[in-house]
Amino acid sequence: MTVPTPTLLRIAGLTKRFGAFTAVDDVSLDLAPGEFVCLLGPSGCGKSTLLRLVAGFEAPTSGTIHLGADDLAALPAHRRPVNMMFQSYALFPHLSVSRNVGYGLKGLGLGRGAVAERIARLLRLVRLEGFEARLPETLSGGQRQRVALARALAREPRVLLLDEPLGALDRALREETQGELRALQRRLGTSFVVVTHDAGEAMTMADRIGVMQGGRLVQIGTPADLYERPADRFVAALLGDVNLVDGRIAGRGEGAHRVEAGFGPFDVATSDRAWAEGEAVVVALRPERIDLSRIDLAQADPATRLSGTVADRTYLGDRIRYGVRLSDGTLIRVMRPAASAFVPGDTVAVDIDPRAAAILPP
Repeated sequence: MTVPTPTLLRIAGLTKRFGAFTAVDDVSLDLAPGEFVCLLGPSGCGKSTLLRLVAGFEAPTSGTIHLGADDLAALPAHRRPVNMMFQSYALFPHLSVSRNVGYGLKGLGLGRGAVAERIARLLRLVRLEGFEARLPETLSGGQRQRVALARALAREPRVLLLDEPLGALDRALREETQGELRALQRRLGTSFVVVTHDAGEAMTMADRIGVMQGGRLVQIGTPADLYERPADRFVAALLGDVNLVDGRIAGRGEGAHRVEAGFGPFDVATSDRAWAEGEAVVVALRPERIDLSRIDLAQADPATRLSGTVADRTYLGDRIRYGVRLSDGTLIRVMRPAASAFVPGDTVAVDIDPRAAAILPP
């Protein structure tokens, strides 16, 4: 018997319109206690507006937001047991690190000693002991980010909302901070909802990723779910490098569909949907899940192996990305270990693992 997952935050049918423009369109989403969810999508897709609706900085046009049994629509932003960390960090430049972190504790009725103890605990948590008296202008980007995070956690919110929290950091610091933020969330057990446009960031940190497009939540699932079984070509392309191949269903065998593409037939393991023969489809092929070899093509199984010519080769350190031109002129990208030794002009056998491809609507 499956035990139902408890729900902490429930968003149901949420819509936000600004005049004729719909920024958030009928979004429904449940967040479990202690869960880390990333909202992923391009600029203007509605993900930041969704956060602002939960935080109380915008009022919904329709739909509901519940935190436990509480209807958040009935509560102003300052009384909601959630907090939001902005991309700009919004630190007070004239206040010290300690006073920035403790600013949100005003009005909670805590004694001076309790406030000092909470500030000290939070600075230890974000590894800023000894920085109490520093002003924000004297800190690095990563340190300012941690001050903003400590301040957002100061009121002990049940849900922490983070809008592009790593967007102001350089690439190396972003990658380091992703792991720190995930580890911190696990130690706290606080539910996090993070907005990002960086797929790698979402894949690294999230328990689940919600992909947004045009104000709608088009798919939500674990990083593996979305990467291996995208709902459509938009999700497939957003979640990493992918080859999108147009074709038609040529038949169905045991556990697989046969797809006929311009360069020949190949098999794709059966998905949740039964596709009709003759139906137009798109197949998503991840470059790292395609193999190249010099095996005699005459002895190959035509259902899974195709022929091609290496058109280009890009060295990426631990990997090499090949462009392989297939018989009909289609160029597909293939990612192989750096030890592979193919060069432009080589004729190669191309293996597509039926389990590593996904059939999508056209």
